[in-house]
Amino acid sequence: MSASDLPDELWARILELGAASAALGFRDLCCLAIASRRLRRLSLHPSLWSDLLSRDFPSQSQPSSSSSQQQQQQQLDPKSLYKTKFERHKIRMAEARRRTVYEAEGRLLVCRKRLTDLEQSMSAEGDRMKAAAQELDNLERVRRASVALNVWQPQVVRGCQKQLVQQCTVPVDSRLSDLHMELKVCKQQVATYKNVYNKEKLKLDEYEEALRRAKYHPLQNHASSSVNEPQAKRKRLK
Repeated sequence: MSASDLPDELWARILELGAASAALGFRDLCCLAIASRRLRRLSLHPSLWSDLLSRDFPSQSQPSSSSSQQQQQQQLDPKSLYKTKFERHKIRMAEARRRTVYEAEGRLLVCRKRLTDLEQSMSAEGDRMKAAAQELDNLERVRRASVALNVWQPQVVRGCQKQLVQQCTVPVDSRLSDLHMELKVCKQQVATYKNVYNKEKLKLDEYEEALRRAKYHPLQNHASSSVNEPQAKRKRLK
């Protein structure tokens, strides 16, 4: 016994049970409608689409408070009403998807701005550390020259060392202590910036992945890849 031998009453009962048990969805009914004229006639039964309406749009299946909207809904058959609600649902989903993309792009821009600020801060601390290291090196030379003045040495060398000491206008010992502390603080600050920078980089990767997921659309991506596919490859596939 083939499927075509089943009576309409049995087919109608099968479709009714499928719609009531969520085994059949609107896509399934649409596919059945193009299978044969008989299934098209059976799949258009109002009770099937009423079940789909109450199942897929439970919050919207209650009578509207507006009398005009209620009259309009009563004039539409369940399938037309389902189509109207489905189109509105698609619009709401598209708007929600756009909002998600905008939010992901906003987080990405903020994260990139933070990374730029951190790079600038690390560069400034690096320059400050280089300047402190250079000054520390000069003061070390002055301190060594000051100590060497107490030791016998040729007059020419002694004159150079004395000139170097006289050109220094800051107290060497206290300044050396300050510079050592400044270098230590700079290194700690750079390490802190690097730690925060690495964490922000991880966030940036997460935000970029979230943006790719938000922008991904299977149908649109497939269509764009088909358009960008080489002509020769498309010919071979044909």
